[in-house]
Amino acid sequence: MKGFKKALLAAAATAFLLAGCGTKTSSTQSSGKYAAKQTLNWTESSTLATADLAKATDTLSFNVLLNTQEGLYRLDKNGTPEKALATKTKVTNGGKTYTFDLRENAKWSNGEPVTAQNFVYSWQRTVNPKTAAQDAFYLYQVKNAQEINSGKQPLSSLGIKALGKYKLQVQLTKPVSYFKKLLSWPLFFPLNKTAVEKYGMKYGTQARYTVSDGPFKLTKWTGTNKKWTLVKNNSYWDKQHVHLQKINELVTESTTTSYELYGNKKVDETLLSGQQVKNNLNNKDFVKRLPTATTRLDLNQNKVAAFKNLNIRRAISLAIDRQALTKDVLEDGSTPLKGFVPSGMGNNPTTKQPFYQEAYVKNAVAYNLKTAKQLLNKGYKQTNTKELKFTILTTDTDSSKQAVEYLQSALEKLPGVSVNVSTIPFVQLIAKQQAGDYQASIKTWQSVFADPINFLDIYESNSSYNNSGWKNQKFDELLNEAENTYGNQPAKRWQKLVAAEKVLMDQQGTIPLYQVAKSQLVRSNVKNVIYNPAGVPYDWKDTYIAK
Repeated sequence: MKGFKKALLAAAATAFLLAGCGTKTSSTQSSGKYAAKQTLNWTESSTLATADLAKATDTLSFNVLLNTQEGLYRLDKNGTPEKALATKTKVTNGGKTYTFDLRENAKWSNGEPVTAQNFVYSWQRTVNPKTAAQDAFYLYQVKNAQEINSGKQPLSSLGIKALGKYKLQVQLTKPVSYFKKLLSWPLFFPLNKTAVEKYGMKYGTQARYTVSDGPFKLTKWTGTNKKWTLVKNNSYWDKQHVHLQKINELVTESTTTSYELYGNKKVDETLLSGQQVKNNLNNKDFVKRLPTATTRLDLNQNKVAAFKNLNIRRAISLAIDRQALTKDVLEDGSTPLKGFVPSGMGNNPTTKQPFYQEAYVKNAVAYNLKTAKQLLNKGYKQTNTKELKFTILTTDTDSSKQAVEYLQSALEKLPGVSVNVSTIPFVQLIAKQQAGDYQASIKTWQSVFADPINFLDIYESNSSYNNSGWKNQKFDELLNEAENTYGNQPAKRWQKLVAAEKVLMDQQGTIPLYQVAKSQLVRSNVKNVIYNPAGVPYDWKDTYIAK
């Protein structure tokens, strides 16, 4: 179904990219003053993976790209697209043709103008199979994008062309009601051809191998270090509204470290976990969000033959007490998942019932150790085995370590099960997961836009993110019908998506764990921070630090 996959729900007019923006509410109008030193010190829980928009797949990389690059549109604090590089947009051909006039005063940090050809080059590069962009399917709603990505059409046939230096036209496969919101996502941003060709394979791997057309420039990033800085881009067309001069980013995998730094006023923000959350509930700097990010356990059937057995997969899922995991172990406000698709992903267009409630398959996620043992013994007999040994791979952050230690303890209550744990840095984890180089792994998925399809299509048979070996023909058919047959019929489309989620859960294609909470301390004099769904700031355009 990838052919039309990302033409995605023409009916989902309410779906929005980077859903659920939160903000500390003050404005430049309410305080006429700014701090003399416009420097912000921020913490991150993982290292930066890439600054190449075609290669980015994780929230932090997208966060940096949203700060250092700009496209036709940006999202405001309410998640509504507003013109950025586009000054005028004309929609014709029944919603399938978009013609954009571009602002003529936008420049790259290397001094070159931002032109329509930069967009053509960027989109062609992303769908070029040689680029191997894992997220290339997001452009499949553009004419011939899928055919090009699969090597069946030349790059020149892509439905985007420059009608002039500052005029751009895009041809879609069909109307997409939320297309402007997709244009606010880094994958649809322009690229500076001069820089990309100059740096070649090094582009986006270090700060010195990048150029910017957004509010900030990336500096001091070597590709592997745990410190980097976003510096105000004086070439940015709207620089007068960028008050911050510098954002220092520091990676602290442990919240113990960042919490101490915050207490010593060395940083302006820290993530919180466990007891830290309890201790700061009444702190004026406390901020809590429940974004549309989920954590799950994937069992790699390509590495462990026993995982191909449904009863064994079900046994593992039912041995996990998600309430205990979130309430007693993580203690950070995260909530147990009722399915793979979390809350906040839309409501039934007729009944208004939330998706996660309507698609709930209780016996796929409800804790029941007795039943889990029975299912496992049944699976052992079916696979002619007596024991199950595997390693769970995860990253080295505090919350990931806590979660995997709980899973190890919980799963070893099953007969014959032995679980090893391997924790590695986040960037290495991404590489191993993408390569399918794991037996079992804790994965987190963050939505790009608020609709169930942005979760469900991960497990399509031909998805670039489906590296666990689970495939189901009925599941594929339901998603295909939802997007290609009933894309303009909201109620029927919804029914197909609900049915697909139920298949995924009935067949235990993945093991949902919890919806990730973001609890932070952010100094009260940090104003107008706009957050993406993961609770990570992505727009400092109107941000300042007041005296």
